[in-house]
Amino acid sequence: MPASVPSCSQPLYAVIDLGSNSFHMLITRLVANSVQVVDKVKRKVRLASGLDEQNILNQVAMARGWECLSFFAERLQDIPPENIKIVATATLRLAQNSADFITKAEAILGHKIELISGEQEAHNIYLGVAHTTSSADKRLVIDIGGASTELIVGSGFEAKKLCSLDMGCVTFNSEFFSNGELSASAFGQANKKAKEILQPQATAYKAVGWDCALGVSGTLQAVAEVLSGQGKVQQITLENLLDIQQQVIQCKTLDMLNIQGLEQERIPVFAPGLAILIAIFETFDVEDVQIAGGAIREGILYELLPNMRNVNIRQRTLAGLIERYSIDERHAYRVANIADQAFNDLKDVWQLPNNLASILQSACVLHEIGLLLEYKKNKQHAEYILNNADLAGFSDAERKLLIALVSNYKTEINFVTLSEQSFTTNSLAIRIIAILRLAVILSRRRTDDALERVGFDGKENELSLILEASFLEKHPLIYDGLKREITFLAQLKFQFNISIFS
Repeated sequence: MPASVPSCSQPLYAVIDLGSNSFHMLITRLVANSVQVVDKVKRKVRLASGLDEQNILNQVAMARGWECLSFFAERLQDIPPENIKIVATATLRLAQNSADFITKAEAILGHKIELISGEQEAHNIYLGVAHTTSSADKRLVIDIGGASTELIVGSGFEAKKLCSLDMGCVTFNSEFFSNGELSASAFGQANKKAKEILQPQATAYKAVGWDCALGVSGTLQAVAEVLSGQGKVQQITLENLLDIQQQVIQCKTLDMLNIQGLEQERIPVFAPGLAILIAIFETFDVEDVQIAGGAIREGILYELLPNMRNVNIRQRTLAGLIERYSIDERHAYRVANIADQAFNDLKDVWQLPNNLASILQSACVLHEIGLLLEYKKNKQHAEYILNNADLAGFSDAERKLLIALVSNYKTEINFVTLSEQSFTTNSLAIRIIAILRLAVILSRRRTDDALERVGFDGKENELSLILEASFLEKHPLIYDGLKREITFLAQLKFQFNISIFS
């Protein structure tokens, strides 16, 4: 007997970005009020490498692009035309013969291609970050592409200052690293040229100001991967960049470029992208950069989707996971409220940065995500789910910290997930793990009125929980769990004390 076919399903949405270095296709649908990626295709076309000194795009590069688009065309056939958006960016803006490429590309795809301006590209990049990344409200966004670099300062969904500059990792590679030599001289020349391009913008951007800096694009992602691969916190600073530059220079040639954490596919244009990024740090006095969750494709996509500006991205992701994995929402937020009190009590004495509060809250909400599959191994199931789920609003580094927290919310310590996170220092990660574990134990009754007065105090690697004697008398199971926790936290070289007041 044939299976019945549902009468309707959620419509698909497709966004294609014809970038200077890579062509990307992203296909999604809306599920439980959150975006589910259905298909994703990326091809390293390196279109910008086909530009000559007169900005004529050669046939070889165009042929690579057309071949890639023939793959994309097959996937677009069954998607409503109004749900498809295709944009071309910097290289096709620069190319004198871009019309030749676009005419044939449109015939292959069966859809119109919009050649967007640098300002439109920057605006869409900013929207992609705003829709997918949880951060301080006023942010500087940096995107180093193949042929252009975008810098945007904005707040909420509004870009307040933006520019698109004619420099990128592919074009700088042709200009300064074409012979494959990774010398201090080559970096110096690339850095000098980048600063000449950046300098006219510096005063205006500094005047607008920002509370945090976020990075998108392959260059910034590659730097973050190198930091993680070398056991460092995934926070990009000028000191880290200069250290990585020295590692690259010591390799001497592109053929010999092999530094820990750098993936093979990122090698060809890593050096010029790094030189541009160092110039941005030095010209704009950037202190540090975190990796953002989305860029131009996500900016275009979320503006296609209905009502995407109405809900905070991280809250939308959490709500979708709560529904999909049948999480006890009331209990999850009960745990989160206790953890929030502990975080605030300990924030000053432990010097806890604000960006850890949101990750801790998310871990509280998701700590029981594995229960839908099985109780006995629910922590392992949770680790798998969070490793593989779409977590819009969380960077890769934030995802790893979230996994370290959820996989350690009770009983045995998972040292592997703790060692794999690079969002924050090991000592700070242990401190918020301790907060989560105590919040879970104190909520074990799963009732709103079970916990009475409670306080938290601490020293560098020490936490004291202050409870009423009457509470411990009424809840012997919770008291037993707290006493057991002394042993578990000792495995992390962390001292836990229970203080009682009458």
